[in-house]
Amino acid sequence: FDGEPLLDFLRTRLVAGLMSCAGTTDSRWLLVPFGAAAVALTHRPDHVRCALRLDDVRDLAAAVQRCRRILDLDADPVAVSAQLGCDPLLEPQVRKHPGMRVPGHVDGFEVLVRAIVGQQVSVAGARTVLGRIAAAIGDPLAAPDGGVTTCFPSAEAVAEAPPGTFPMPRARAETLRRVATEVAEGGLVIDPGTDRDEMRARLLAIPGVGPWTVAYVSLRALGDPDVFLATDLGVRRALERRGLDGDPRSAAALAESWRPWRSYALLHLWTSLAD
Repeated sequence: FDGEPLLDFLRTRLVAGLMSCAGTTDSRWLLVPFGAAAVALTHRPDHVRCALRLDDVRDLAAAVQRCRRILDLDADPVAVSAQLGCDPLLEPQVRKHPGMRVPGHVDGFEVLVRAIVGQQVSVAGARTVLGRIAAAIGDPLAAPDGGVTTCFPSAEAVAEAPPGTFPMPRARAETLRRVATEVAEGGLVIDPGTDRDEMRARLLAIPGVGPWTVAYVSLRALGDPDVFLATDLGVRRALERRGLDGDPRSAAALAESWRPWRSYALLHLWTSLAD
């Protein structure tokens, strides 16, 4: 288990109020069937310590499973490394990060909103926008836990919010409201049990949602192990840094040999930029 890249990924995208970090501990709230759960995940050299405060003890198993999804603990790192480690391009990264994981998420709607907000803006810019949206229409916690004070807005709240709530171009705000309406009405379901082809078709039918957004949602919310973002700027930079063609068509062709673990190859490329 290679926790550092995963921890870096999550912290780079931390939104004030929704999450907090102190040392090697990340804290957040999860919505579970019988209430809410305050979660503190502490990264240790050989394990992750999970501390939970539950509204209802019946939610223990559900909360633990959601934390496992965030950390991608059900991955098969041996199988992933065995295949990707045979590729000359990825071999140095696989050797350095043999337990690479894909940072998961437990709220498919939040991932979708994050992906739409993040279109054509920096990660830092997206964090700022998401923080403003959460502060405006998120649900304040009855018992804040340190820096965690708010739950991410529900699909219903986003769908019903006035246009001025969203500090972004009008067209992108309208896309947010449309996807929120789809989710709120039950036409669009985003969780690991979702039919991926059906979700993709529904999302691509919404103006303002493109292939990159759908792939990102599949990567983080559905736990798809075989996602590759050929048009991603980070992918282009990682390939060009190695003297390869970063053009999306060339990148997609290169990634074919990484099936069925292209999601992990993607994380190796992103991590190589920080390395």
